[in-house]
Amino acid sequence: MRRRLINSTLAVVLVVIAVFGVSLVIVETRTISSSAQESVNSEALRLVSVIDSRMLAGETVSAQSLAGVGPDRYARIDIPGRAPIELGTRPSGSLIRGSAEGERGEAVLVEESRSTVTREVGRTLLIIGAVALLAIVSAVLLAVRQANKLASPLTDLAETAERLGSGDPRPRHKRYGVHELDRVADVLDSSAERIGRMLTAERRLAADASHQLRTPLTALSMRLEEIALTDDLDTVKEEATIALTQVERLTDVVERLLTNSRDPRIGSAVVFDLDEVVKQQLEEWRPAYRSAGRAIVRSGKQGLQAVGTPGAVAQVLAALIENSLMHGGGTVAVRTRVTGNQTVVEVTDEGPGVPSDLGARIFERTISGRNSTGIGLAVARDLAEADGGRLEMLQQQPAVFALFLSRVARGPREPEQTIR
Repeated sequence: MRRRLINSTLAVVLVVIAVFGVSLVIVETRTISSSAQESVNSEALRLVSVIDSRMLAGETVSAQSLAGVGPDRYARIDIPGRAPIELGTRPSGSLIRGSAEGERGEAVLVEESRSTVTREVGRTLLIIGAVALLAIVSAVLLAVRQANKLASPLTDLAETAERLGSGDPRPRHKRYGVHELDRVADVLDSSAERIGRMLTAERRLAADASHQLRTPLTALSMRLEEIALTDDLDTVKEEATIALTQVERLTDVVERLLTNSRDPRIGSAVVFDLDEVVKQQLEEWRPAYRSAGRAIVRSGKQGLQAVGTPGAVAQVLAALIENSLMHGGGTVAVRTRVTGNQTVVEVTDEGPGVPSDLGARIFERTISGRNSTGIGLAVARDLAEADGGRLEMLQQQPAVFALFLSRVARGPREPEQTIR
């Protein structure tokens, strides 16, 4: 591209020099020739005037009494009744002649060699050639500069596009002062930002899916192992029924993850029975707690209804219960209560709690008190907020997490109970 720009610029300059340079040479040649002719004629008129004035005054007209005509000119003066008077040396070759006649019949002929005109024309051509050469050099330098100014940004933009294609979506926010190139840079930066968001969403979906599907798959595997180890038909039916329920929950988890990957703000809140969701979670997690030598209990108000997505609420509770199993200690308590127009589900344990240096950052992705992914609580908060609820940490030591959901009043107030 640089070569094309330089060649095109140089071609334009050469055409301009050819058109205007030839015209200028023709005009200057004619001007010099005309000037030389006028100079010879003027010299002849001068000599006639001098001769007339001397003859009128009765003075002698001789070669000595007349002024010289220059080293390159020759003059012949013819006065009636006298011998011709010659001034200078008669030139040879092509000549420029000028003549004039006086009042007393004298005639003056002035000749000059055309070589003087040729030399003057040569000097003019030399000057014009030097100017043309300077113009060509300047044009080449400007063309190189302009080519670099245009080609370098294009090369840079090509590298940016190649970088995007190789999977590096970082925008460069670099501009070049050329509207068209800046427009291309804007489009590439916008594309880089969109690709970056898409890659982030894909990575986030993969991480969330890995984390959220791990627990249901583990629970399902445990149920299938129970079925494989027992010969009791009633036990097989019971475990199969629970396994089918867990498969349905697994399907709901997948659908929820896909929905959140498209738009995390989209929810499908309905009125549901909170007791059923809490009971299902306790049944699902009790074997894991039993294997760890720990207990999980429920207390608080019964018969509550809330507004939300049952599957999403189940995932939030699963994340809190799993968090207590992995990072907490002692008995885990799940308590339901009412505050104002909200239903609250609290999950607490007897462990050391959340380290003081984490604080509210516990809900940020990749933030974890131990060697875990740090995704569970972040996903749980997103799920809670998608249906208009919220997830908060009410206390750090011991840790108390609370899920707030919109409340639906139902029936008379029932006493709090503790279920083991």
